[in-house]
Amino acid sequence: MDLGLRQLRCLVAIVDEGTFTDAALALGVSQAAVSRTLASLEQALGVRLLRRTSRSVTPTSTGLRVVAHARRVLAEVDDLVLDATSGHAHLRIGYAWSTLGRHTLPFQRRWSRAHPETDLHLVRVNSATSGLAEGACDLAVVRRPLDDRRFESAIVGLERRLCAMASDDPLARRRSVRLADLAGRTLLVDRRTGTTTADLWPPDSRPVTEDIHDVDDWLTVIATGRSVGMTAESTANQYPRPGVVYRPVRDGEPIAVRLAWWKDDPHPATQAVLELLTALYRET
Repeated sequence: MDLGLRQLRCLVAIVDEGTFTDAALALGVSQAAVSRTLASLEQALGVRLLRRTSRSVTPTSTGLRVVAHARRVLAEVDDLVLDATSGHAHLRIGYAWSTLGRHTLPFQRRWSRAHPETDLHLVRVNSATSGLAEGACDLAVVRRPLDDRRFESAIVGLERRLCAMASDDPLARRRSVRLADLAGRTLLVDRRTGTTTADLWPPDSRPVTEDIHDVDDWLTVIATGRSVGMTAESTANQYPRPGVVYRPVRDGEPIAVRLAWWKDDPHPATQAVLELLTALYRET
């Protein structure tokens, strides 16, 4: 079966305009071309789509269903064309658990003032590439190196490593903690996007790890006191939660914040984003 967009547009035009003559005018073709196109569509599908009389054209029950599908397909195609041809007008930046912490709002406002011609959208995608590989964004904020050679990345700043714990946890009374304080605890980790692994500890004093895949679930479990977590400083800024406190890890290495993009197809705004993010992190 070989269906084309021209056939679907023809069907929708006939239904919307009410006659073959008016559909031909709307499409800028002859009435004979409209008749041939509809006939080819009905032949491809093996069903009758329209009832025709000397005065009107109405869809059959099957035709009503096909028209509804056709409208959705044509709308998706129009969106595809708009997305492919408006690269300079839109910029999607993906992130997994958190965007830029306290720098998020200043980044959005400065970008809007400096680049009013390019709409900025922040997109949360909990994947290893923060939506870059999935096509959900044009640039991505990631907090661990990307091994995929299809992507380039650059460090824009560093963030402190924090421990998240229940507010009534004995460690919550301290201003900061050390890695050794967590050795006997259960540590919630996201293996796909997280910055924490048991390798941060010596082999003989590693905490027990438990997998989790969403920041809201992570916070909910931590609030019970059953487990603790370790994360970048930006998470604490973006996700304050009653019953959960964050404490700096004194001997935990800072976490590098990276901007990533497709190596063979960088967004035109990549350099401008790099410069602005680097400037924001340097200000603190």
